[in-house]
Amino acid sequence: QVQLVESGGGLVQAGGSLRLSCAASGRTFSSYTMGWFRQASGKEREFVARISWSSATAYYADSVKGRFTISGDNAKNTVCLQMNSLKAEDTAVYYCYEDDTLHRRTWGQGTQVSVSS
Repeated sequence: QVQLVESGGGLVQAGGSLRLSCAASGRTFSSYTMGWFRQASGKEREFVARISWSSATAYYADSVKGRFTISGDNAKNTVCLQMNSLKAEDTAVYYCYEDDTLHRRTWGQGTQVSVSS
């Protein structure tokens, strides 16, 4: 069973930066994509970014384009999210996720990102 463990959340002032990391273990099938969602208090979980291993292509939500960068290493089972120019509206619990080649999704436990204005 795949397990995802996130790290790197915290409190930062608006305009600052944070880097989130996610490490996967226990894979039994190859990974298709890894990425991040976030959920602000009282709101639905929303897509942030993902990386497709087969094409080495990154995808971003419009709200984070130009500020966030996703990177990863499929061989090392890791994905990172560099978040720059953070805004108060980026405050949320950030969840790492992975889809395997059978399109089964695994979620991490989440890490809190708080941006003070």
